[in-house]
Amino acid sequence: MAELAALPPWTVMALAIGVALFIDRCWGEPPPRWHPVVWMGHYLGALGRRIAPVMGGPAAGAARPFVAGALAWAFGALLVVVIAFAATRVVSGWPGWLQALALGVLLKPLLAWRMLRDEVRAVERALGGSTEAGRARLAWLVSRDVAPLCEREVRESAIETLAENLNDSVVAPLFWFAVAGLPGAALYRFANTADAMWGYRGERQGRDWTWAGKWAARADDVLSWLPARLTAALLGLLGAASRLRQLPEQAGQTPSPNSGWPMAAMALALDVRLGKPGVYTLHPHGRGALPADTDQALRLAGRVVFTCALLAAAWAAAGFWSLFR
Repeated sequence: MAELAALPPWTVMALAIGVALFIDRCWGEPPPRWHPVVWMGHYLGALGRRIAPVMGGPAAGAARPFVAGALAWAFGALLVVVIAFAATRVVSGWPGWLQALALGVLLKPLLAWRMLRDEVRAVERALGGSTEAGRARLAWLVSRDVAPLCEREVRESAIETLAENLNDSVVAPLFWFAVAGLPGAALYRFANTADAMWGYRGERQGRDWTWAGKWAARADDVLSWLPARLTAALLGLLGAASRLRQLPEQAGQTPSPNSGWPMAAMALALDVRLGKPGVYTLHPHGRGALPADTDQALRLAGRVVFTCALLAAAWAAAGFWSLFR
């Protein structure tokens, strides 16, 4: 029991990842009033109305909204990092097994595999009723205009969203937790949420985000750069090893420096075309997505999550081994 109370820090972190994934599998998301990402969204929504100029209003130039957006982002990022660091300090004196449990509970809201899986399944189920129902359900997941999408394009958009958010909602938070603990995961989740709410070119909800959201978009690009490629590598190795050579070329077709990687890996793994009409097409020689491809995509993404859990278990086992050598 004394050994369990004095677990190495990396073992505590590895066990915390296992706890977070277990909670996610069994219970999913906490209620909105207790959800830190919801709190981040409230902050970003309130500040966003102050930093982004109204479309058609007085000309604001570039400098003022850019500086305002950068300062608002920096203050929010500092706030979440300080809170996460304080929480880590509070539990740091506890026995190792209790630290792992507490950190896992705190980490869980910063990742969301079960919710992502269920929402993509819901799109496919809705498509079984009608294309219109599928479009309506897809609108919960994406910001693009879903009205002109046919059944195949709705399905492809859902699969794309699964691949992109496998990184944003699972792999990247776990990566930054492994690198910098709870503050790292919290900072990433704030940056990703800020990009989702502010990182637009031009108009969104009546405001001009061209400059106000530029810092948020670039910060997310930096923090997602390596995790996106790790996610693509996992998808490729687990589902499309023979096509990995095509991955860099296909990933470069998207305007985003990161989202194209997991999406292209998924397209190659399923041997289907994925794309945004008029913007990009990934794996253009693939076939159109069928209902079975959604199930296959979910199974492949699940294997990636399971691999992350296995890596965390191996990390924890190494720590236990060091205690009993």
